[in-house]
Amino acid sequence: MRKLCYFVGITVDGFIAAPDGDLGHYDITPPLVEFLSSQYPETLPTPARAAMGIDAPNRRFDTVVMGRGTYEPGIAQGVASPYAHLRQYVASSSLSSPDPAVTVVSDPVATVRELKNEEGLDIWLAGGGGLAATLIDEIDELVVKVYPVVAGAGIPLLSNGFNPKALRLANTVELESGHLVLSYDLTAPRQST
Repeated sequence: MRKLCYFVGITVDGFIAAPDGDLGHYDITPPLVEFLSSQYPETLPTPARAAMGIDAPNRRFDTVVMGRGTYEPGIAQGVASPYAHLRQYVASSSLSSPDPAVTVVSDPVATVRELKNEEGLDIWLAGGGGLAATLIDEIDELVVKVYPVVAGAGIPLLSNGFNPKALRLANTVELESGHLVLSYDLTAPRQST
């Protein structure tokens, strides 16, 4: 069975974006780009991959699921198919599909359950916080790229109020730039100490 992985960048204080959705406070350093290019090349948008000369095969994911707020900034920049190297799904009840390569779904839980039963690589949940909260019971793995910055306010990692969920730390990577990449398993029971 395929896994759903919420792979997302956050500030040290737990925000995935500014209150207006802006991501300009994230410092994209050469060590971070090198890490993403080698370990998660499919998470780089297709236009960025082309500009950087990255022609790597998909390592982890062959499908991306994103919310409307994650998808729409690309449309504003003229990119209606941001991850053309993946199957693309956008969860929205009002968006019409602006590109034939993008499937708009109104029931992300049912869609993810169907996708998990298919053959293939894992499924990347690209965001945002509201969609992640809706899909929390379907998320098998959480991988957070912690940027060395605090925001003070913004869009939280999960925007569903207080709803604790136990995690088990599976891996930690520290980059020279101060970024941390923390991988958590949501399917394995947490060890008590």
